[in-house]
Amino acid sequence: MTTLVTGATGFVGSAVARALAARGHALRLLARPSSDRRNLAGLDAEVVTGDLTDPDSLVRAAAGCRYVFHVAADYRVWVPDPDAMLRANVDGAVAMVKAAARAGAERIIHCSSVAALGQIGDGTPADENIPAHEADFVGVYKRSKYLAEQAVLDLARRESLPVVVVNPAAPVGPRDIKPTPTGKMILDAAAGRMPAYIDTGLNIVHVDDVAEGHVLAMEKGRVGERYVLGGENMKLKDILTLVAEVAHRRPPSIRLPEAALWPVAFVMEKLADATGIAPLMTRDHLKMARKKMFFSSAKAVAELGYRPRPVRIAVEDAVAWFRLNGMLSA
Repeated sequence: MTTLVTGATGFVGSAVARALAARGHALRLLARPSSDRRNLAGLDAEVVTGDLTDPDSLVRAAAGCRYVFHVAADYRVWVPDPDAMLRANVDGAVAMVKAAARAGAERIIHCSSVAALGQIGDGTPADENIPAHEADFVGVYKRSKYLAEQAVLDLARRESLPVVVVNPAAPVGPRDIKPTPTGKMILDAAAGRMPAYIDTGLNIVHVDDVAEGHVLAMEKGRVGERYVLGGENMKLKDILTLVAEVAHRRPPSIRLPEAALWPVAFVMEKLADATGIAPLMTRDHLKMARKKMFFSSAKAVAELGYRPRPVRIAVEDAVAWFRLNGMLSA
C-alpha cells in the first residue's frame, strides 16, 4: 500500500519522506506546481501535483493510500495576506483529513506545532495538557496552527477518524532550503550576522528526530492524542553561542532590551507593507519573545519511544548543510 506525504518538498516533510522510505514505504508525494523540488532528489517516489486550496487534488492524491502524513503548511511569521495563510493551514488541513478519510486511510498523521499549544512562558516546560484559547496566540501563523489542530481533532472525534497529531518544536538540520524562520536564525548566527540577542528561549530539535517522531506516531500513537516532538530547551543566547562555536564565529555579546526594539519593528513592518518584502523583525516577534517556548516531550518518549539526539548535532548538521549548498561561506 502507498503512503502519502504532503509538504515533502519542504524542510520537515522531506525528512518525514526519507524516514518512511528507510522503512520501505511506497511513497506518494504531493507537490504544488511551483514548488522547489530539490528536496525530492534521491527519493524513489511518485510525485503528484496538487494544492491545499484545491480539495479535489487532495482527494486524487489520497486515493489508495494506507497512511497519510499531512506535513504541508505555510510557515512564516509575517505574511502580506493573512487570509491566504488561514486558507492553506486551516481549510487545507481539514480538506486533507477529509480526503484521507474518504480514501479509507488506516492512520492519518497531522503535523501541527508547539505553536498550537498552551504556554507557561516562565521557563517551565509546557506539554500537551496546558490549556489554550484562540485569544492566547500572537500572530497569524500561531493562530492558524491552533485553529487547524482544533478543526482536525473536532472532525476526527465527530467522524471517528484514525487521526494522531504531532507537535514539533523548532526543527534544525539539513535540507532547510528556504530557510524556515528558525533555520534563518541559525544561518544568520553562523554567518556572524547576529551579534546581539533578546531574553527569550526555544526548544530546538533535529529535523530528522521530528521525522522519526512522525513515523513513531503512525506506528504507536494513540488515535486522538497529541505528541510534542521536541529536543532541548535553550535560552536564545545559548543557542546563538552554540551556533557561533560550531561555525567558528564570535558569540553574541549584546543583550537588547525589548523596549528599544519596538520602534525598529514598527518601521520594518511599514516598509514590508510598502514593499512586500518580509521584515527581519515585527512587533509580533517581540510579543512572542516575552514567553520562553519551552516544552516537554515526555509523553512521546514514554508512549512512542521517541529519543531526540543532542542539539549540538542538529546545529552541526545544519551548518554543514548550509555550507555544502552555498548558503554559508566556509
